[in-house]
Amino acid sequence: MVDKQRILIVDDDANIAELISLYLMKECYETLIVGDGESALREFPNFKPNLVLLDLMLPGIDGYQVCRELRISSQVPIIMLSAKGEIFDKVLGLELGADDYMIKPFDSKELVARVKAVLRRYQAAPAPTPSTPKQQGEFVEYPDLIVNLTNYSVLYKGRSVDMPPKELELLYFLAASPNQVFTREQLLDHIWGYEYIGDTRTVDVHIKRLREKIKDNDYWSLATVWGIGYKFEVKR
Repeated sequence: MVDKQRILIVDDDANIAELISLYLMKECYETLIVGDGESALREFPNFKPNLVLLDLMLPGIDGYQVCRELRISSQVPIIMLSAKGEIFDKVLGLELGADDYMIKPFDSKELVARVKAVLRRYQAAPAPTPSTPKQQGEFVEYPDLIVNLTNYSVLYKGRSVDMPPKELELLYFLAASPNQVFTREQLLDHIWGYEYIGDTRTVDVHIKRLREKIKDNDYWSLATVWGIGYKFEVKR
């Protein structure tokens, strides 16, 4: 029998948390509700969730700090929930490592759809192996860099680099079309598609996170084309 996927719900509004849990349980997910950041960090290693639904406005440790703490040791997908709708809050959440961001009040069906979409992307990405002498499947290779879309692994200077599925997909998409310029809208549409309703700053955030993990090389770089978008520049 296949184990149920576990979802940790972190929200100090008991009514909202119970409603979210009810809808997820109907979809055969196992849920655990906690009402503050301290409890979330304490229960996380014991519950071992497949996904975290994280409210931003929590008593004590807020959702931003919880996200920071979780990202130190885990790449578990995180969907942030907030009544705040400003672009700054979305961008900050994504910069801290969240995979998606939903603004309250939200439709329960949309929440379930987002959960399923994020889990699908995450499940397609098993932990990268430390070394892959011979690459197989769909991959691109450059000096000091191998991005494999088949097994969702990245090797940079011979070392495995952990990154969420969307970061890897964005890197692969750019690297698979060297020197081709893509607008932010094109990248948002291709990588996130209809499942994600966001603004083009989302692309900027993911490029920034990629640059923190993958530094420019003498042969290639993640280049900004001012006023247009980005490209994987291969230096001839």
